[in-house]
Amino acid sequence: MKISIVQMAVKYKNIEENYLKFKKLIDKTKGDVIVFPETWTTGFFPKENLQKYADINGKRLKEFVSKICKEKNTNIVAGSIINKIKDNEIFNTSLIFNREGKNIASYSKTHLFSPMYEDKYFKKGNEIVTFLIDGVLCGIIICYDIRFLELTRILSLKGIEILFVVAQWPIERIEHWKLLNRVRAIENQIFVVGVNACGMAENIKFGGNSIIIDPWGKILCQLGENEDVLTVDLNLDELKEIREKINIYRDRRPELYKNDWQEVKNEN
Repeated sequence: MKISIVQMAVKYKNIEENYLKFKKLIDKTKGDVIVFPETWTTGFFPKENLQKYADINGKRLKEFVSKICKEKNTNIVAGSIINKIKDNEIFNTSLIFNREGKNIASYSKTHLFSPMYEDKYFKKGNEIVTFLIDGVLCGIIICYDIRFLELTRILSLKGIEILFVVAQWPIERIEHWKLLNRVRAIENQIFVVGVNACGMAENIKFGGNSIIIDPWGKILCQLGENEDVLTVDLNLDELKEIREKINIYRDRRPELYKNDWQEVKNEN
């Protein structure tokens, strides 16, 4: 499976320019799956007049990306958007599309980044999402989600082979980004495709360094800090070989973890 990662320099609060840039960058891709970063339509994230920047039920994005998928005969993990779903509730939502342009899955960020008050402006998602791309089971998380190991482990226990991580991760903590992506790949024996934005939003510089990692933790590609597009061919057959050599799923002790977790919960 060929994966194209699009490390986009998002223009803060400029939806129209970002849509034009999306089309320009996607013309440089050649993957079976094309992946964009978090909140690529707006940047992360306009606190004033947030409602103004929301896409109601993702309608504009769905129409735009669906058409491109059909034209290019490709799958698109369309980063995430500010998504107004109902009753003025706003979510940070990722939408995934297949080659026919069908919106096959959506995931709303479950862990909101409280240091930047994301939890004060957005509603928390409550669903863990998997989906099939060309017959391969995949999962999706958004930025801060990657710090919560339980989320990726649950996705892995559901059988995913590829985890997509879409982000707006700042340069000051970029070493955390690189390390966490590698750790999640190794500890769950999955491919991890981490796509980060670059550029500025007010006084925050986003760090790029989009990365694809195999289940051994080997970095298959890593971009720099500037806008770029790159395609990598994943050998999915490696998964079976790796899991046969070191079968962490067979050797897990879930009954022990459950008991210990209950004890900790009771103590607190």
